Parts: sequence; structure tokens; C-alpha cells
Amino acid sequence: PETALRKVGVVESEARDKTRKVAINFSVKHPKYGKYVRKRTVLHVHDQDNVSKVGDREEIAECRPLSKTKAWILLRVLKSE
Repeated sequence: PETALRKVGVVESEARDKTRKVAINFSVKHPKYGKYVRKRTVLHVHDQDNVSKVGDREEIAECRPLSKTKAWILLRVLKSE
């Protein structure tokens, strides 16, 4: 869908069949000290054809829940390692 939330992240794990763990790294300014702190979010992504590998940069989109932890799908691999 056009309104679906999209993000770009790096594949961290391909241990499960049709599932990838994708890390999204970002920086946040500390509210008191002003220093930028590196943070990350790890999402479980559905990869129907098992096309992505560890280290790949990919675009993902939010979708309906596919399992207890998986509510994102792989749209395309942007950069393959």
C-alpha cells in the first residue's frame, strides 16, 4: 500500500527460513547533554524467496502481522554484499 511505513536497514541474521533480522541504525540527541547517541532498532522481516543475505541493505515496509514478532516485508534489496 502507498500509506505503508517504509524503512531502510541492514540484514543482521538469516538463520530462520523466510525471515531476516534487519537492523535500523540512527542517532538521537541526548536531551540533557546534547551529545548524539547511536541507537538501533531490530525488526523481523518476511523474505518470501530467501533472496537477502547478511550485510545486504534493503527497503522494508510495514504490513499485517505475519507471526508474533514479524510485521514487516521485504520490498527490495538495495545493495547486495
